[in-house]
Amino acid sequence: MSIHVILGIFLIGLLLIFGYIFIFFFGVWIQAWASGSHISIFKLVGMSLRKVNAALIVRAYIQLRRAGLDTITTDELEGHAMAGGDVQNVVNALIAADKAGIPLNFKRATAIDLAGRDVFDAVRMSVNPRVIDCPEPSKGRVTVDAVAKDGIQVKAKARVTVRANLERLVGGATEETIIARVGEGIVTTIGSSASYTTVLENPDNISQRVLDKGLDSGTAFEILSIDIADVDVGDNIGSRLQADQAEADTRVAQARAEVRRAAAVAAEQEMRAKVQEMQAKVIAAQAEVPLAMAAALREGKLGVLDYYRLENIKADTEMRNNIMGENKDGDKA
Repeated sequence: MSIHVILGIFLIGLLLIFGYIFIFFFGVWIQAWASGSHISIFKLVGMSLRKVNAALIVRAYIQLRRAGLDTITTDELEGHAMAGGDVQNVVNALIAADKAGIPLNFKRATAIDLAGRDVFDAVRMSVNPRVIDCPEPSKGRVTVDAVAKDGIQVKAKARVTVRANLERLVGGATEETIIARVGEGIVTTIGSSASYTTVLENPDNISQRVLDKGLDSGTAFEILSIDIADVDVGDNIGSRLQADQAEADTRVAQARAEVRRAAAVAAEQEMRAKVQEMQAKVIAAQAEVPLAMAAALREGKLGVLDYYRLENIKADTEMRNNIMGENKDGDKA
C-alpha cells in the first residue's frame, strides 16, 4: 500500500471525526454564538470528554451573560457540575439575587448548593419571608402549653416570620430549631407570669420577650416578627397537682398506719406466745412437785404428818377458791 493511499485514509478519517464533532456540537455552538457568548467548539468537545453536559453549561452561561453576570466563566460552571452541584439552580439563584439586590457571589451560591440546601429557594425566601407555625401542626400538637405561677394552664399558638440568611445558610440550624426555641421562649414567659390573667391581658409581652432573646443566632434564618395567633386557658394544673399530692399523702399515711397495726398484731401474738410459754413452765414445775415430795418421803426429809398437813392446806385453798367463785357468780346474777 502506497503512502498516498495511507495519507488519503488518514485524511478521510480526520474529516469524518471533524464532521461528527461539527454535527454533534454545531447546535450548541451556534446557540452560544448567536447569543453573544462565544465558546470555542474545542471547549465543548473537552466538556463532553469530561462527561459534562455541554448543552447545560452553555445555556447557563448564556443566562448569566444575558443577566449581566459576565464575571462567571464556563470553567467555573463546569467545575461545579463535576462536583455534583445543580448548575441550573445556582444560576437561577444568582440571577434572582442580583435582580433583588441581595449580595450573593458564585462561590457562596455553590457552597450552599453543595451543602444540600436549595439556594434558589433560599433567595426567594429572602425576598418573600416565610411564616412558620409554632408548634408545627404536622407534628401532632396545635398549641404550646405552659403553666403560670398560679397553677393555671395557658395554651398559646405563635406564627414566626423568618427570612433566609444567606451568610449563615451553610452550617446554620434549620426551621425545627427556630420552632423549638420559640416554643421554649413561650413556655418560659408564661411560666414566669404571676397569673394567667397577665398573659391574657398582654399576649404581646410573650412575643417581645421571645424576640429579645435573639433566638435566630446560629440558625440559617433571621426572625422578623413573632406574633401570638391564639391564647387560651387550659386546665387548673395547680389544683390537680395538689389533689394528687393529697391523695399520695393519704396513701402514705395509710401505709404507715398499716405498718404500725401489723407491728402491734405481731407484738400481741408474741406476748401470747410468751404467756403460753410461761404457763407451760408452770405446769412443768407443778408436775415436778409430787416427784419431789415422794423423794422427800423416801429420804425422810418429809414426814407423813407434814404430807397430810399440806394436803389439808391444799384442800382448804381449793374450797376457798370455789366459794369465792360462787360469790362472784352470784354478784353478776
